[in-house]
Amino acid sequence: MRARRPFPWGQAAVYVLLTLGAIVVLYPFIYMLMNSVKPGREILHSPNALPSEITFSGYTGVFQRLPVLRLLFNSLFLAVLVTALNTALSAVAAYAIAKIPFPGRERLFGFMLATMMIPGVLFLIPTYVIMYNLGWVNHFRSLIIPSAVSVYNIFLLRQFMATIPDELIEAARLDGGSDPRIFWSVILPLVRPALTTVAILTFIGSWNDFFGPLLYLTDPNLWTVQIGLLQFQSGVPGENAQEIWAATAMITLPLVIVYFFLQDQFVQAFANVKFK
Repeated sequence: MRARRPFPWGQAAVYVLLTLGAIVVLYPFIYMLMNSVKPGREILHSPNALPSEITFSGYTGVFQRLPVLRLLFNSLFLAVLVTALNTALSAVAAYAIAKIPFPGRERLFGFMLATMMIPGVLFLIPTYVIMYNLGWVNHFRSLIIPSAVSVYNIFLLRQFMATIPDELIEAARLDGGSDPRIFWSVILPLVRPALTTVAILTFIGSWNDFFGPLLYLTDPNLWTVQIGLLQFQSGVPGENAQEIWAATAMITLPLVIVYFFLQDQFVQAFANVKFK
């Protein structure tokens, strides 16, 4: 008689924890979508209950009160441009630090990491003064240029590139490849998952940026979706609840779409990166 296999309690516990984690992560998103199609009177009285009827008046109210397409275009323009610049410049800097020997390389990398420990709020006033003196206030340049390079992204890409064997680069040099050629033809294809991760993180950070546009952009034609959401502020609790939830759902949807299509490479990058 075949012996009965013991019940895999450990595996079951892992599945239970993963299920609970998924519920915790998905609940805010489901809560947001549920309230975005719920009648306004129910949002205050029964925010956790299912809607008695589904209505899209919140979405129509958003389009009536805000220039949604312009806000989305401004946010998308900034996010795409910042993502492209940041990813490209961070990749070049990471390659130089990881694979090109030069005096003071490790000290420079250590100094860059040390700057990550400085609170960004300390640079708030000096940065604004610089932008004002350059005439960049109320212009997209004030948001694009400071975000063109990220020390964290350089760190992440550098750690990924450090795992690439030096012999591979030396072989490319023996074949007559220059550093730009090696970077483009050898390094970039190997670090594609890390580049995708950097692009996702940068896009999300730029899209969700609230304080930057609030500080530098006063022209309504330059506002982003995050600033547009402020227009639903009211002194009466729950007065614009439908529009707020609908606008929040519209703002979140592009991020969900981006992550949905790139999630495999995002996970692969963090699974493969090594810290050394």
